[in-house]
Amino acid sequence: MPSYQAVLFDFFGTLTRPVQRGTAHLGTAELLGCHTDRLTEVLNRTYYERATGRLGNAEATLRWVCAQVGVDPSDHAVRAAVASRHRAVRADTWLRADAVPVLAALRQRGLRTGVISDCTHELPAFLPQLAVAPLLDVRVFSVQVGRCKPDPTLYLTACQRLGLAPVDCLYVGDGGSQELTGAERAGMTAVRLAAPDLAAHLVFNADLHWRGPTLGALDEVLALVDDGVEMVGAGGRAD
Repeated sequence: MPSYQAVLFDFFGTLTRPVQRGTAHLGTAELLGCHTDRLTEVLNRTYYERATGRLGNAEATLRWVCAQVGVDPSDHAVRAAVASRHRAVRADTWLRADAVPVLAALRQRGLRTGVISDCTHELPAFLPQLAVAPLLDVRVFSVQVGRCKPDPTLYLTACQRLGLAPVDCLYVGDGGSQELTGAERAGMTAVRLAAPDLAAHLVFNADLHWRGPTLGALDEVLALVDDGVEMVGAGGRAD
């Protein structure tokens, strides 16, 4: 039997291909009456304020962003921009080809699976429509918990929902938000996904000094849980 009872994954960049803001975001800026570059700068700068969910629902959060940008759109425009942003974030999100097979294989081995993600309001809304959704036993979103990685609350919330101790869980992530350090501090074993394509991934507050185990591809997690192979990550990517 594998030494872990659950494998928990980061979402963006780990279960998905690298994420960058695509052209669909142009429509959101246009609806709000501001320049795309200015909106992008504010979105980047305020990511963690927004990802905690403390600013209210999606409309209240976007209204707050508008204040930072210096625009005051109508309520109708804000509602339309919220819908536009939802479509844009969804359009940026493409599952890795091995995401579904890996999750299915882990569950066939008797392991529980889950996602722990820093995110804004969009991901909890569209994740249920993705092919990975039926293969996840637990979903922990920062925007709902009110904390972002590396806060231990996120990891311990996942453990509580699974009825497991942190030591029973393996955490896999690309290293954004110092998530690997956070998982270790919470008592989990953490491994970094250092797939070559992640050089193009939008990431905040990366685990730059991570020197722990590293995977070159998502499906390598299966060998890790099957054989207990330690993959030393001295050559991992620094986001």
